[in-house]
Amino acid sequence: MSRPARPAIAALALAAAVLTAGCGSAAPAASGPTAWAPPGGAPFLATTMATGAGTWAVVVMGGSVATHDNFWQLFVRPAASPDWKLVTPPGVADNGGLVLAAADQSLITAFRPSQGLTYTPLTLTRNGGQAWSSANPLDAALGNLPDALAAAPGTGNLLALLTDGTAMLAGPGYASWTTLATQHSLAASPPGHRCGLGTLTAAAFSPFGVPLLAGACARPGIAGIFAARDRTWQAAGPALPPALARQAITVLRLTRTGGRTAALLAAGTGPAASLLAAWSPDSGSHWTLSAPFRLNGTDLTSASFGPDDTAAIVLSGGRGATVTASGAPWRSLPALPPGTATLAAAPAGRLDALAVQRTKLTVWQLAPGTTAWRTTQAINVPVQFGSSG
Repeated sequence: MSRPARPAIAALALAAAVLTAGCGSAAPAASGPTAWAPPGGAPFLATTMATGAGTWAVVVMGGSVATHDNFWQLFVRPAASPDWKLVTPPGVADNGGLVLAAADQSLITAFRPSQGLTYTPLTLTRNGGQAWSSANPLDAALGNLPDALAAAPGTGNLLALLTDGTAMLAGPGYASWTTLATQHSLAASPPGHRCGLGTLTAAAFSPFGVPLLAGACARPGIAGIFAARDRTWQAAGPALPPALARQAITVLRLTRTGGRTAALLAAGTGPAASLLAAWSPDSGSHWTLSAPFRLNGTDLTSASFGPDDTAAIVLSGGRGATVTASGAPWRSLPALPPGTATLAAAPAGRLDALAVQRTKLTVWQLAPGTTAWRTTQAINVPVQFGSSG
């Protein structure tokens, strides 16, 4: 194997120092967004995340993006409760979107820059959203991606993917950041070159604390997931079935859930495009895949992972689907309730649909073996229209 480029070695040496000592250099200023990223506050940031404290949901509410009346909200369904509650961190404008990272005993929320804001405020909770405390901000623009921020288990390190395709690492306290990689340096590495890496789309830590980056590969049949091991980058994506050998692959989601690494892959483009969910118990050495799910011309608007190898997606046209085990086929859902922003797995095989109508969140539930959604909860959110104009 050829040696990685010298800049990549230097970046990884700095990253290793951050992972062990929690120190580094300040992050550079971020430039414009990556080519694939949707506009600020785009609906794809709507998602749910399962942690030991409960299930968290991010949705956008309010009014027009053009008038800055779109406000992102955070809800939690505590582990011991069937009900959702509003726990949006106070004090920072959130028109640009919220991105979550789960640490061992806390949840970190990043406020994506919007309007005149040029940096990314961070806030965290250790008690399920009852109280929040500000952390040192990231002095750069966080990417407009649901997996642009990740926390390492056990260490408290943070991994952030910026709008310009730079991946940054910070030790506990988040006072200083160091460059782990750039899109250019990763694309120039042997595994990045082999896949024809384009834009970066996700950042995560494996269950063992290994930094992972993911993106879109121009060379067909390769899933672009990369692990930072032994001061170099190694290919860590799953082997794909022969039927996808001629399809270009983009990693849409990459996260850690339930002690496993989970990914959502898009294969191909247009009406023939399909999605696959994938799970790894380690840092990408072993994977299990779901069956492919044909999009049939619909667009993906939200994707969520739950515990026990579950995943759920929201598609345009009021469609949705879920998969409940690795190796299993996807199950198309009954027509989603109007305004469904995201889906969340619930105990005993139930599924919650979180639907938004301006300032009202309605929770709908689909019980196993049923074909009709039923309303279980409604939450009125006090949105201050005009406060961000």
